[in-house]
Amino acid sequence: MTLLYIRGLAPYQLGENGTDVIINEVHFNRTALDTYNYRLYTNGTLSNGTNCYLAFQRFRPHMFAENGTFINGTSCYAPINDIGQHASLGLAYALMFVIAIFLSLINLRKHGRSYLPHDHRWNIVSRRLKWCWLIFVAVCGAISCFMSIDVDRNYLQSAPLILQSVFYTLLTPGLMAAVWEAVRHWASWQARQIHDRDPYAFTKTSTRTRQETLLPILFYILALLNFILTVPRSWSAIELQRSEEQQTLTPAHLEHSIYRYKPRPSSTAGQLLFYLNAAPSQFLLAIAILGIKIGYAIASAFDWTVSPLKYDVQSGWIYGLGYTPALLIILLFNICGYCELNEDKALIARRGELESALASDVGIGHRNPPWWKKQRLRSEDMARYVEMGIIKPQEQSGDRVVGISELNKEEPRVTTRQATSIGDDGSESPLDHVEHVVQPERSASPQPIPRGIYEGEV
Repeated sequence: MTLLYIRGLAPYQLGENGTDVIINEVHFNRTALDTYNYRLYTNGTLSNGTNCYLAFQRFRPHMFAENGTFINGTSCYAPINDIGQHASLGLAYALMFVIAIFLSLINLRKHGRSYLPHDHRWNIVSRRLKWCWLIFVAVCGAISCFMSIDVDRNYLQSAPLILQSVFYTLLTPGLMAAVWEAVRHWASWQARQIHDRDPYAFTKTSTRTRQETLLPILFYILALLNFILTVPRSWSAIELQRSEEQQTLTPAHLEHSIYRYKPRPSSTAGQLLFYLNAAPSQFLLAIAILGIKIGYAIASAFDWTVSPLKYDVQSGWIYGLGYTPALLIILLFNICGYCELNEDKALIARRGELESALASDVGIGHRNPPWWKKQRLRSEDMARYVEMGIIKPQEQSGDRVVGISELNKEEPRVTTRQATSIGDDGSESPLDHVEHVVQPERSASPQPIPRGIYEGEV
């Protein structure tokens, strides 16, 4: 008949007498074991709820019956196993997350700098939040993957499994916040470009401002609730928490941004594919990858065998559908951030292009071609200018039209000179009269220079 051992208790092997028992070839006093409440369990551990020792294979603890102390004992929570596949993958992923931290810091430095005067409408914190969330996700992923090494090596799971589970659980809300901030700031960047071209583009009253205010508040309220329901709780019985509402808000904000800041096509086919064509491909790809991770989280909540919080879960589940989406999103945003310009620099370049286009339309800043000379004005053009009254004809007989030298003829100029006197102390003082001198007109032939000097009392 099969015996039923309550709570996984294993029977003692009898020794030489009624008080002697043998545990892994070591003799123990049964009375002392009962006195200090030690029990032998089927997993090969000897524990009283406070102290736990391994008692199988090469682990042979010895107990002093007088005071209940052990020598040559190995704790049940010691990492005694070799590094396996789970730990090896954890180490590799941890190194990749560390590299992702440095890449995100480089892009944070690149895109977080300001090259234009501060404008309260376009807060510089807005463009930094995405990179801060990506750094947070990379840090959580690195800690969680490093903890997986001890999870793989420990005989009985303890603090490493809790740390791995806590930081893994923080990956999902961190990724959702990073994608959210990327989408939200993209909308802000579109509005900034439109406002830079036309400062009066958003003067008309609409629901745009209300939506852009309420959506972030709603998102972060749900994020706070998700954090409260996930982290500050007992991790002794690990349960998976998830937030489906946040996953629906990010596409909603992306749809709002496209609707507000992208021109809509006139054709029916274009309108059907409007949101897919107008949305940046990086956001569509990021939302798709994030959806895979959310789907895995929901599935693991109903099937414990594939849960990432299970210490011996298959590596393909936790690394393939848990950590890989996080790394892909971080890598995607960092590659796009490396290829994109700093927003202030991009705005300065756009302003330069706009000024060049305006100058080209007006004709400013253009050099005349080498063959162009002022003397190439044709006689019919000059006649037309005379007819229009732009140029006065020369006052002499004949039909000759005034030449170019006449155009450069200057009108008489009047200059004013004020006489001064120097006193004994070296200071200058004005006299009581002013001279007005009429400058002579320029002429090709020498003529007498008219000059008039007028004096008047000041």
